[in-house]
Amino acid sequence: MNEHFTLPYDGGLIDENLPAGILHTYEKIWTHVFPESRPASYKIADFIVASINSHTDGLFRLGLTTGATPVSLYNELARRYKAGQVSFKNVEIVSIDEYYPSSKDELQSRNYRLHEALLDKIDILKKNVHIPDGTVPQDELSAYCARFDSIARGLDLLVIGVGEQGQVGFNEAGSNEKTRTRAVRLSYASRKRQSANFNNDITVTPDKAITVGIGTMLSAKRIILMAWGEDKAPAVKAIAEGNVDPACPASFLQRHDHISFYVDEAAASMLTRVEAPWLVGPCDWTPKFVRKAVVWLCQTVGKPILKLTEKDYLDNNLSEMISAVGTYDQINIKVFNDLQHTITGWPGGKPNADDTTRPVSAKPYPKTVLIFSPHPDDDVISMGGTFIRLVSQGHNVHVAYETSGNVAVNDDFVLQLIDASYQLGYADKFAEVKALVDSKVPGEPEPRALLDIKGAIRRSEARGAVRSFGLNDNTNVHFLNLPFYESGGIKKNPRTQADVDIIKDLIVKLKPHMIFMAGDLADPHGTHRVCTEAALTALEQIKKEDSKLLADTHVWLYRGAWMEWELGRVDMAVPLSPDEVVMKRHAIFRHISQKDIVPFPGEDSREFWQRAEERTSNTAKLYDQLGMAEYQAIEVFLKLY
Repeated sequence: MNEHFTLPYDGGLIDENLPAGILHTYEKIWTHVFPESRPASYKIADFIVASINSHTDGLFRLGLTTGATPVSLYNELARRYKAGQVSFKNVEIVSIDEYYPSSKDELQSRNYRLHEALLDKIDILKKNVHIPDGTVPQDELSAYCARFDSIARGLDLLVIGVGEQGQVGFNEAGSNEKTRTRAVRLSYASRKRQSANFNNDITVTPDKAITVGIGTMLSAKRIILMAWGEDKAPAVKAIAEGNVDPACPASFLQRHDHISFYVDEAAASMLTRVEAPWLVGPCDWTPKFVRKAVVWLCQTVGKPILKLTEKDYLDNNLSEMISAVGTYDQINIKVFNDLQHTITGWPGGKPNADDTTRPVSAKPYPKTVLIFSPHPDDDVISMGGTFIRLVSQGHNVHVAYETSGNVAVNDDFVLQLIDASYQLGYADKFAEVKALVDSKVPGEPEPRALLDIKGAIRRSEARGAVRSFGLNDNTNVHFLNLPFYESGGIKKNPRTQADVDIIKDLIVKLKPHMIFMAGDLADPHGTHRVCTEAALTALEQIKKEDSKLLADTHVWLYRGAWMEWELGRVDMAVPLSPDEVVMKRHAIFRHISQKDIVPFPGEDSREFWQRAEERTSNTAKLYDQLGMAEYQAIEVFLKLY
């Protein structure tokens, strides 16, 4: 089950045989871009294994960290050890951070996770493993950190992931290049992210940590940075191309003479060579890439498409496009029409209409439509307006909730519902459920009986949401409960054929003409991406088994509450009326358990409906600024095939 989802090629920089100095023109840390995390991890593993095997002067000193980023790398290193390609007996491993206070036996500790992910799978000697001790008494902590710093200095190789705000280790905004191993207080934003390891309970998430400092990291002989997923794209841009800035601690690593940055395509999406490659070198000018360049130019000069001049193109390094594609006015008209034709009020196709320039064919009508929703609310948050439109226009719409979403229900909300049931005269189960809640152990799976209650809550909310706009919640709603998700905690089980088979059975049963699924490219191990990869694998297997069954099936990708497709990639844009925006909002409201409960002020306290409405209204504004009609909101989609 190794299939990984990447977006289709739509043109871009022609980097074959391009001199490295030109390719990395804007980069202060040379960045190596891979389709996704696995091939990048293989390349890093190549370097680590070669470095270990060629090292002859004592122990090879390797600095590592934990978290989601190095998962695929550690899997590959363990595989190579098992295959006899490398031994770690002459390797000294230094882990760069740990929660404080934290015992090595706690499931959330860096110590436990590093052993689980790598150390217990290789032949490393215990005496050669150095991980910060989160049990040191506070009055001895400063002296301990100074001793650990002497161990962590001068590593042969430091391999480390970066955080969404450019953190390395627990070096947060404000850290500087002189910092050494020390105790730090974690910001609320960091604690909120780390709370995923503590059953999403920030109240039990440590507010301090021990971390190797930036100055100590800079003493390493060689540094490799890693970042996967679009959530890291702003940080990758700042680290690789920005100025050294304490607000982005990893930017100080620009000052190292031997450093490389390995990223996947999603994390690289904001680099100049990806975002505006015509500023770097020659490009492959596909129609969508031409549109991407024109949209960028409009936003750069602040003009709608049809007001762009030849001077605008020439002043912004787009003369090559004019030479390759046509005159500036021809490009303007072509791109304007191209973008205009993405807009449709008939996402399932308009019956009895000329569909020559429409994104979806008129026939057949009605269509069978299958919407895959990773969690029980992604459908209405991400494409609720289009969902409503498809139902109102008479299509046979089905929605499949791929996971139960049970771990995302707050314990207090469960108890509130149980209490309401008692007040209504039903059985008094409050004490029983309260005991389940109280039996939870941070970091360990939740009790199955409690998860079942939470899953039922989310199912009832999903049914209520689609019922609110007329979908039959008995015949057209499917709860798949994919096994990979049912670990009872944040860390999920591996995706297997069992997950794929559940999806295959539904697709074969429905034989849909249109399939919508999440196109999020964030954490490569995240639920959205795993669900989409499972669905795409199911489709590929079905095609191999019966090439005719899905011959007329097309796959459309939507985005989540925070991200949107760039207009250069859009294949269909569905405008929403003010009334449809309100209907979508009301459907989101049905997911009561997901209304944000924020015990401390955070970076973004808005609820999902607010984030979704801002996203779709901003998309409508972009179309308006490019010279299209003005709409209240627009949901956009990419056609995978």
